[in-house]
Amino acid sequence: MSHVLYRELGASMPVAVRGEGIHVVDRDGKRYIDACGGAAVSCLGHSHPTVIAAVQKQVQDLAFAYSAFFTSDAAEQLASTLVEDAPGDLDKVFFVSGGSEAIEASLKLARQYFLEIGQKDRRHFIARRQSYHGNTLGALAVGGNALRRAPYQPMLMDVHHIAPCYAYRGRAPDETDENYGRRVADELETAILELGAETVAAFVAEPVVGATLGAVPSVPGYFKRIREICDKYGVLLILDEVMCGMGRCGTRYACEYDGIAPDIVALAKGLGAGYQPIGAMVVSKRIWQGIRDHSGFLAHGHTYVAHTTACAGALAVQQVIRDENLLDNVVRQGGRLMDELTERLGNHAHVGDIRGRGLFVGVEFVKDRGSKEPFDPKHQLHMRIKEAGIERGLICYPMPGTVDGRRGDHIVLAPPYNVTDDEIDQIVGRFGDAVDAAVAAVRG
Repeated sequence: MSHVLYRELGASMPVAVRGEGIHVVDRDGKRYIDACGGAAVSCLGHSHPTVIAAVQKQVQDLAFAYSAFFTSDAAEQLASTLVEDAPGDLDKVFFVSGGSEAIEASLKLARQYFLEIGQKDRRHFIARRQSYHGNTLGALAVGGNALRRAPYQPMLMDVHHIAPCYAYRGRAPDETDENYGRRVADELETAILELGAETVAAFVAEPVVGATLGAVPSVPGYFKRIREICDKYGVLLILDEVMCGMGRCGTRYACEYDGIAPDIVALAKGLGAGYQPIGAMVVSKRIWQGIRDHSGFLAHGHTYVAHTTACAGALAVQQVIRDENLLDNVVRQGGRLMDELTERLGNHAHVGDIRGRGLFVGVEFVKDRGSKEPFDPKHQLHMRIKEAGIERGLICYPMPGTVDGRRGDHIVLAPPYNVTDDEIDQIVGRFGDAVDAAVAAVRG
């Protein structure tokens, strides 16, 4: 009997023993196409030799150096790489061990910044319903995933949540994308004024909403309006690019597509591609200089900040993405994936929407296409599709609660940036068959 505490207690988990490109191989020799990179993590697939070599060399040279005493070449070079490609005046990088830590650090930094510059009343955070920002308490509080928040609600700080930019369900039939985007963005201004502009610290949002909504990009102009509102009231814009950033959407930073720059951005997943646990908070000059000019001390940290081996692995990942021109491949193969999914499932009676950006694609399922009514949650269609995929040697990322935290099902596909034409064909073929089998089982 296993002594590992699995997420699903009592589950019998296959044992993964090897990774080969887009495939994960279990102890019985079964091969699975990893069409979601775990949770949009394995952006180079598995066992990339360049990254493995970099990690091995760093472990041999110096596996770990505590950041309160030392920096390292790996951390310095990785930070320079991230800043070099960053939009706006993002200028300093704080390395952590994952996405939730990156969000926690961002929230705490925003609060510290306002304390340092004498705006001590700025304590409120505003975020969006049906968002996901992590599983630590601060990240869970700003997140809008009702299912995950519910058990811990009494422990969470108060956060004001506004509507997501979710055109499939939110845009009125007679409303243009521009008007819809303006309407939901203006909810931020309303919330700021209700709370008191002098009390709001930051607005937190994902440029492309990942796990909770299923790869939902905003409509054109939405984030430019959000940036305008934040600037008008002196509110910081924190972007969560943990899932959608670092090339997943075809640009190094996902917000490049929207033509804006945040004050703080949180990164993880595609930063290190799963070869070592790593996340990052990237900060604008205005913020770090404001702290430097007052206390000069960052009031936050963890033991594994700027972990030497993790930084070396992530540096190699980012170099591979650049050297192999993989962002171009993300755009090309993302278009191919979308086209093939549309051809295979676009007219499916129970596929409501296929959306996404780059190699970050979501498929939302409905009981009725006309009314957009979701399936009854008791059917757990998302899990049935996942299980049917595993039977066919395909791993996809399932989530419930798409509509309101309880109702709705979607699947996210997020293959590696170096995915090939043939692998896209296989993903769509196996996924389409899994959808057909799962829906047939639900319909009886």
